[in-house]
Amino acid sequence: MDVELLIANDTGTRAYLPPVEEGIEWLTERRSTPGTLTFTVLGEYAPGFSEGSAVRLKVDGDDIFYGFVFQQGRDRDRTIKVTAYDQLRYLKNKDTYVYENKTAAQFIRMVAADFALETGTIADTAFTIQSRVEENTSLYEMIENALDLELTNSGELYVFYDDFGKLTLRHLSDMYVGRPDAYLMIDEETGENFDYTSSIDGDTYNKIKLTYDNEDTGTREVYIAQDGTNINRWGILQYFDTLYKGENGQAKADALLKLYDRKTRTLKITNAIGDNRVRAGSMVVIRLDLGDTKLSHFMLVESCRHTYRQGEHWMDLTLKGGEFVG
Repeated sequence: MDVELLIANDTGTRAYLPPVEEGIEWLTERRSTPGTLTFTVLGEYAPGFSEGSAVRLKVDGDDIFYGFVFQQGRDRDRTIKVTAYDQLRYLKNKDTYVYENKTAAQFIRMVAADFALETGTIADTAFTIQSRVEENTSLYEMIENALDLELTNSGELYVFYDDFGKLTLRHLSDMYVGRPDAYLMIDEETGENFDYTSSIDGDTYNKIKLTYDNEDTGTREVYIAQDGTNINRWGILQYFDTLYKGENGQAKADALLKLYDRKTRTLKITNAIGDNRVRAGSMVVIRLDLGDTKLSHFMLVESCRHTYRQGEHWMDLTLKGGEFVG
């Protein structure tokens, strides 16, 4: 395994290969968190870097991480524990935005331009947000709100992340690891341990109720979508929300029912054989025999921690979902 970690000096005029102790960890999460790279360097051999210095990681020629030093921790052994974040860290900035007639993709491009952030592939989204006020809110939360509106109105899920220094938005269908005849599969042989939970106690709803107070007519409009079969099985599990002006109430109710009318499945896998292609937002095949039930599903990676140490590569995953793999 060829690991290349570069870190720039104070002025950004040179880059060094620092001696790393105890391996390198790269962590990604699907929501609200920037990608994080942590490593420890030997202080006596460390180059003159500081907070804000650029950091780049490549493994076996694959682009893994590009970001900036945000924190250094030193101890009596003169080692330096470094924490670097990717570009998503700058979306923790707060601001106020008032916008009209923009899709989530258009809003992301606007924010990126305003804050001088690099963009890569930004997939087009379909739902147009007629009017939105985001006051004293983090940029990250604003973007997630826009993507949530896309999801709840169209039923389409998009994954937002930093791809080696460029803000990226891709549809979930573009996040499968591998190809139809060779998807990445994780099973008992490729993962050391696992913890699996299925539940209807969290984000499971078999009845959707949405309301809109129409100021023009002075009436309250009510939109309902429900699944009688699952109501008989589980009882009524109701989701309630109010609508914004311009939203199609029945279409949104139908989309929400399709999204939430199912069990939630959560799986944690530790020390799986590492694959550089996997990150939060990826879709991977899980095949596990749990005794009384067998898993054979695509699952969505909610968080992924890669560890590169002494020529070995492992990853810890938290996954959700349950789309059946034929």
